[in-house]
Amino acid sequence: MDPDIDFRPPFAAVIGGGPSGLMAAETLAAAGHGVHVFDGMPSVGRKFLLAGKGGLNLTHAEPLPAFSQRFFERSPQLAGWLTEFGPEPLRRWASDLGVETFVGSSGRVFPKDLKAAPLLRAWLHRLRTQGVQFHMRHRWQGWTEDGALRLATPQGERLLRPAATVLALGGASWQRLGSDGAWWPWLQARGVDLAALRPSNCGFDVGWSEHFRSRHAGQPLKGVAVTVAEVRQAGEAVVTATGLEGSLVYAVSSLLREAIARDGSASFTLDLLPARELAWVHSEIAHPRGPRSLSTHLKTRLKLDGVKAGLLWEIVPKQAQSDPLALATAVKALPITVTAARPIDEAISTAGGVRFEGLDEHLMSTALPGVFCAGEMLDWEAPTGGYLLTACFATGRVAGAGAAAWMAAERSA
Repeated sequence: MDPDIDFRPPFAAVIGGGPSGLMAAETLAAAGHGVHVFDGMPSVGRKFLLAGKGGLNLTHAEPLPAFSQRFFERSPQLAGWLTEFGPEPLRRWASDLGVETFVGSSGRVFPKDLKAAPLLRAWLHRLRTQGVQFHMRHRWQGWTEDGALRLATPQGERLLRPAATVLALGGASWQRLGSDGAWWPWLQARGVDLAALRPSNCGFDVGWSEHFRSRHAGQPLKGVAVTVAEVRQAGEAVVTATGLEGSLVYAVSSLLREAIARDGSASFTLDLLPARELAWVHSEIAHPRGPRSLSTHLKTRLKLDGVKAGLLWEIVPKQAQSDPLALATAVKALPITVTAARPIDEAISTAGGVRFEGLDEHLMSTALPGVFCAGEMLDWEAPTGGYLLTACFATGRVAGAGAAAWMAAERSA
């Protein structure tokens, strides 16, 4: 394994080459420490690059107090770190790399060229200039009994004893890109406080009829709103062969997931015409339709057809379809029941992981002194829209600073 590279201590090992790991490496290098980044994949940032295929959503421009609340029960832990390295500092950091950003109509922040690759290239160039060394196809395999890092390399197993270790291994979604959750039992065996990994920002199974599935799977539901547990969210979803997914579903995925875990299923209502009041919808449906079919009537009066009309016929009982008020009520609050979250490897991200209760304020494990954790392997979750990526950067910076301080203290002891 890299026989020409000096692994003599003191050096820091960063395990994982995603945004949190790279940010930890940058922070350590800026503090003057030797840094080696290890990743099991052939190149770093693979999930980051995939996220940029549709236009890299780097962060979100909403005010920081609202931004910080997007992390549910973990908002108090993340708020301070986001103050230090939240949306605006992240945009300045990208600008320093030569990547200018803009705010889209939804408040989401993107690079002006909408690409992830130029930012990653510039970042890796700066890291190498700072002395950070990268080792690809080096898969971490836990620790030996006496605490050495075990790495499976193309040349065989290698044992290393860094002065500090930052674990930035991601969650358990997108296994083909390196986030497979294999680290969970290794940390559990070492007494690290962990929460079970669960899918987040994921789709859900509904159990469509073959008639509906064959006609509408893959079609978008645009201009709708969902209400679950008194939370209302507008946006878009996508009908899948098994149920529903998309940004609107992701926004309430934690509520649906927890309800399924508690009750075996979860229910919500879908407003097919959120810009219209119930009274107006009722009036339009009750308008005499003459010889026209009900489907044609809804298309003419409500502009309701395609997948939205298909959902109505899928869910509204036959006897209620002839009742204008019952049908109007369904248009405004169509009841949907989901029975299961899609498998974790299909999820955009994961919940669960290393609990904050087992970490100090620098994200060092209280069970493993000198070992720091960052990114999605921490026990937090957030909706899509730039929140996930921003928190990965922010926690990587905290862990890197913590590891740098640990190394400095050890050196002076």
